[in-house]
Amino acid sequence: KRQTDVIDLLHLLEDAVELISNPMELRAFERMDEDIRLIGYFKGRDTEHYKAFQGAAERFQPYVKFFATFDKGVSKHLTLKMNEVDFYEPFMDEPVTIPGKPNSEDEIVNFVSRHRRPTLRKLRAEDMFETWEDDMDGIHIVAFAEEEDPDGYEFLEILKDVARDNTKNPDLSILWIDPDDFPLLTAYWEKTFKVDLFRPQIGVVNVTDADSVWLNMPNDEALPSAEELEDWIEDVLSGKVNTEDDDVDDDADDDESDDDDDDDRDSDDDDDDDDDDLDDDDN
Repeated sequence: KRQTDVIDLLHLLEDAVELISNPMELRAFERMDEDIRLIGYFKGRDTEHYKAFQGAAERFQPYVKFFATFDKGVSKHLTLKMNEVDFYEPFMDEPVTIPGKPNSEDEIVNFVSRHRRPTLRKLRAEDMFETWEDDMDGIHIVAFAEEEDPDGYEFLEILKDVARDNTKNPDLSILWIDPDDFPLLTAYWEKTFKVDLFRPQIGVVNVTDADSVWLNMPNDEALPSAEELEDWIEDVLSGKVNTEDDDVDDDADDDESDDDDDDDRDSDDDDDDDDDDLDDDDN
């Protein structure tokens, strides 16, 4: 936790708004599809609208990235009008323009606060604690997929399709974890969740006790389609699939195990009685 606090402090020492003024910086911005980010087009640093944007950026630093441009060519490429601000959700094809330009600091803050939980987001070391605490009624829909693995890449593309189709659903947020980013946690997750992370997985995790239930994806079968994944997610959101069902199954297994133990003990007692009868006959 102390290391995270130090990282946050270092970020706070940086400028809250990063300027984009040339094609190279623009290309770098467009490749940041894993991040929540905003970009605004303003006349200059000294304008009240840029200062309002900067004030909002400072209130979300370092967790939400804010960019600005004063360059007409950059704004044209991004189809930004003067004093307009676009909000980019991770993995979405198109941004959303914050309505009512020019926006005050509070208007920008309120918009970001309402849209801050993405439909699909990646767990990152620098904000993993904050992300994990941002659960949906005590649960996370968690997807494990290695982006560099062919199956993992394919599964991630399916997740992106599902997210784009459901981006307006406020109840849906999928947390993507790339095991390659957390090599020291992989064995712990496999033991805790009882899943094989060499293959893509998606499940529901209870944030209180780490209880979980996972979509059945046998190794010898193809990955689920976007439609199949959406059906499963609908079952999760409706409560049809939940971690408590898994507890019932576990309890049933425990009861069966206890019954078997009782039967074994009864059988042993019967055998002892038979042995006693034989001893009496011999006497």
